[in-house]
Amino acid sequence: MNQRDIVFPAGRRELYERNRYSPAVRANGLLFVSGQVGSREDGSPEPEFEAQVRRAFDNLNAVLAAAGCSFDDVIDVTVFMVDAETNFARAWAIVPEYWGDAPYPSLTGIGVAWLYGFQFEIKVIARLPDAAA
Repeated sequence: MNQRDIVFPAGRRELYERNRYSPAVRANGLLFVSGQVGSREDGSPEPEFEAQVRRAFDNLNAVLAAAGCSFDDVIDVTVFMVDAETNFARAWAIVPEYWGDAPYPSLTGIGVAWLYGFQFEIKVIARLPDAAA
């Protein structure tokens, strides 16, 4: 099996290794980022929904930055939300702080019953800059 080209954000490698998954994998000019939740440095969830959403985006941005990317490089987004009927509008009030201007990435939004103690998760696929491809 080929060795995976893994990207770890600064200061969170132990958290990912403890949970046995990679935060992101580089392949064929793309960056595949695992779902990012609103976890603090120790892995515990932010208690408030809006704080979880912001922390999830901050954690995502840290992974993107570790690969030399930014949210401008994101081409596809999947979000998962507990109680999406209630929380979607709350999350989407925060999104413009992170997404910037159009054109926006493609999006799939999924309502779920459980997210391992979290209420919001975001995973993306991004283009790697030419220098990092």
